[in-house]
Amino acid sequence: MRISRRAKVAFFLTLGVLLAAASVAVGFGWIILNWEHDVKVVLGVLFFGAIATGLVLNTSFLVREIRRNEQHDSFINSVTHELKTPIASIRLYLQTLERRDVPEHQRREFYRLMLDDADRLMNTVEQVLKAGRAGAHKREHATVDFAQLVEHSVERTRTSYRLQPEALRFESTLNGQGSSISGDPEELQTAVSNILDNAVKYSGNTVDVSVRLSSADSRQLTLTVQDRGVGIPAGELKSIFKRFYRVPGRALPQVRGTGLGLFLVRTIAKRHGGKVFAESAGEGRGTKVTLELPRRAS
Repeated sequence: MRISRRAKVAFFLTLGVLLAAASVAVGFGWIILNWEHDVKVVLGVLFFGAIATGLVLNTSFLVREIRRNEQHDSFINSVTHELKTPIASIRLYLQTLERRDVPEHQRREFYRLMLDDADRLMNTVEQVLKAGRAGAHKREHATVDFAQLVEHSVERTRTSYRLQPEALRFESTLNGQGSSISGDPEELQTAVSNILDNAVKYSGNTVDVSVRLSSADSRQLTLTVQDRGVGIPAGELKSIFKRFYRVPGRALPQVRGTGLGLFLVRTIAKRHGGKVFAESAGEGRGTKVTLELPRRAS
């Protein structure tokens, strides 16, 4: 499927270039044949220029739509998997409990696994709903202690992935400076949690993630999350924040997702007057995601 669509993109791009080149050639031919007739030359240049421009724009639009459809299909496949897998798992455990006399310790383990699957299912639904509300009007902002919010997010991620404190470390270098920002607590929690989830998921078998909250000046707070995972190719660093986008062929195929997590991070950062960007030395060399947000004005 992916190969056929890439072939379509190449076909339409090549066709557009050839048609544009043909139009330019015909245009120059018209000029050479009618160079003595000023009006015809001017009209010919305008006419063929318009045709060439239209062909280029039309081809660009077709290529963009093909790529967008490919992203949408990938998103639908990912969401379907993210919804179907936990439902199938919960159903299997329930059928086992219904048909067999399960020992108490195994019953409790089944309950725990079903709760984990339910949390995974709820997280997927929340991601999709939040992405759908991403373009909605701004909500009322409140004063948020960002350091406390980050610390709470780190603790929650440790609990969710059953990590030891040394696997996911949090450090604040504010040295007593305030960490208050003006924003929506729920959205900021979503942004920080999505960054942490990505760092843990793409760390591979050994999770080694450092979280650092600092401040370069009195106007800005900087959150950096550094992992030692699979890394990101340099050409993909900007694209990872697009809606539905997932890095093709990333080194951990078992990690599924909707392609909405970092898109939400970027949307929330912009809505709060901040920005987010990623850095990586390359595949297999880890990734650092930096979220910058303005402090609350005194």
